[in-house]
Amino acid sequence: MRVAELAVNTLRFLAVDAVEAAASGHPGLPMGGAPMAYVLWTRFLRHSPSAPHWPDRDRFILSAGHGSMLLYALLHLSGYDLPLEEIKSFRQWGSMTPGHPEYGHTPGVETTTGPLGQGFANAVGMAVAERRLAAEFNRPGYNLMDHYTYVYCGDGCLMEGVTAEAASLAGHLKLGRLICLYDDNRITIDGSTAITFTEDVARRFAAYGWQVLQVNDGTDQETVAEAIKLARSDLARPSLLMVRTEIGYGSPGKQGTAEAHGAPLGTEETRLAKEKLGWPLEPSFFVPPEVREHFDSVRKGLEQHRLAWEALYADYRRRYPEEAARFAAWQSLELPEELEREPLLWQHPQPAATRVSSGQVLQLLARHLTNLLGGSADLNASTKTYLKNSSDFQPPGYNGNNIFFGVREHAMAAVLNGLALHGGCRPYGATFLVFADYMRPAIRLAALMKLPVVYVFTHDSIAVGEDGPTHQPVEQLASLRIIPQLHVLRPADGRETAAAWLAALRRTDGPTALVLSRQNLPQLDGTGPQAARGGYILRREKGDNPDLILLASGSEVQLVDQVWQELSSAGVSARVVSMMSFELFLAEPPEYQEEVLPQRVKKRLAVEAALPLGWERFTGAEGAVIGLDHFGASAPGEVLMEKYGFTVERIVERARALLAG
Repeated sequence: MRVAELAVNTLRFLAVDAVEAAASGHPGLPMGGAPMAYVLWTRFLRHSPSAPHWPDRDRFILSAGHGSMLLYALLHLSGYDLPLEEIKSFRQWGSMTPGHPEYGHTPGVETTTGPLGQGFANAVGMAVAERRLAAEFNRPGYNLMDHYTYVYCGDGCLMEGVTAEAASLAGHLKLGRLICLYDDNRITIDGSTAITFTEDVARRFAAYGWQVLQVNDGTDQETVAEAIKLARSDLARPSLLMVRTEIGYGSPGKQGTAEAHGAPLGTEETRLAKEKLGWPLEPSFFVPPEVREHFDSVRKGLEQHRLAWEALYADYRRRYPEEAARFAAWQSLELPEELEREPLLWQHPQPAATRVSSGQVLQLLARHLTNLLGGSADLNASTKTYLKNSSDFQPPGYNGNNIFFGVREHAMAAVLNGLALHGGCRPYGATFLVFADYMRPAIRLAALMKLPVVYVFTHDSIAVGEDGPTHQPVEQLASLRIIPQLHVLRPADGRETAAAWLAALRRTDGPTALVLSRQNLPQLDGTGPQAARGGYILRREKGDNPDLILLASGSEVQLVDQVWQELSSAGVSARVVSMMSFELFLAEPPEYQEEVLPQRVKKRLAVEAALPLGWERFTGAEGAVIGLDHFGASAPGEVLMEKYGFTVERIVERARALLAG
């Protein structure tokens, strides 16, 4: 048996044995897809096991993340820091080989996948990043960015709506260095794709503007290689390689059936598969010495590619020192010192919607942070997120920072993840808060991967007004706040908005959502950089101890400020706390939290035009929350706020009742 066949079977049976040892997993995809993955990884994929974060490496994304053991086997054999003992510990506590690939957990894993379609859309973001950096930094004879993004997907990925959105965008953008290997095995958990998925995939992707290539036999390595060569040669279109495979290849009783998808083959079927493919029954996790030698040879060749790039980059630094310094700055997540000292960030003299204040702040930020890259889901005019001093990211030049995502909220969020994962970009994306629901799967993954993505959500409450309850967020604030590692910031005025943007951009370990108003808000005395602590004392009580603490976020802070003035004039000792972010405040030291919200003060009233869930941790058992437990209606925003009790008079009445209770 030649070494290529030995290598393919090694990949297959490392996966089979790992799934058997774990008594759970998905052996079918690795068994069927091993030949094309082997061809890609040994003949085309440029990467560096010794330097996994080399900027110009090719990216490989296993969008069909349930086939994780195929990726782990490739990483192990290629020489990444993933020893065989970790393969043997597949899906076990503390192992580096979890059930689905996790970014930051396993060396060489480019993104967390498993929810189908997300990896495909991440790959589009990575391909966008490659083109943007190439346009910015490449010079004649110095192609610092010149790599491909490869994504491996299955039938399930192509059924997901996020894939359709992302593929459409990629075709429009002519991302020719994006290549998708489609494991066309025509099997899902429920059986044959004939029961649900009978569309003409080739014609669909051709209509998107993709090059479509078909390989009728996924075990034919030479045909797979020729298809990849053709894909790489067409730099004007992304490419879809439809590779016909057999799920569970080699398993006499389960090949080509749904039984091979998501469960171990079993002892007897494993024995039969090994016998059929000429593989030794023992030992398990067998790697032939010649396969080790073969992958060692491949790795040495890969290292030469990286070393050649490093030599090129060293010469680039000598010839283009300013560009090289900027390239290094783009790769860093640190904010420029001059941005931190920018006085214009805090100058907001006139009443304004926080979406408008955000737009003004964003223009300032972009002057200092030239890799701030993003846009909106067809809502630039409303979200104020267009960068006026930058051009647009469009083919063929790709030299702008404004991305038009179109009405594709889900793809936008997943593409932002890809931009962050690639490196070199500070991504943001914008839409109305109510449409955060369309983005939630990708937001959750950004939080899981701790990616520094910024979401700009405007039109943040029932004050949206006439558009009615379909466009008025009620539950979205609470639903975002319950996502671990996501910071949700709802500023009260222009200065708090500036503080919110700085907090979002300083953060390197997770995503941030900025929640902004449609309606104008007054600029309040006392707001400023301290808002970045999440919660702070905006108005202090008269005397040593407050009788009541008033809390609010966003547009309701100006309401409780007026309530404070009325109560204070009536002799009530009250305090106002602006709570821009639950998460930031709860991350502060306990001493600071006690200073702002002293335990001895039990009478607390929170006000927010949204579902009140979550405020109870700040108001306590003796406090109260004025919120919404129902949807809105179609009427002017000020009318809705009055009808639903968000007025100074109603809040004063509730405060007095609380004090009397």
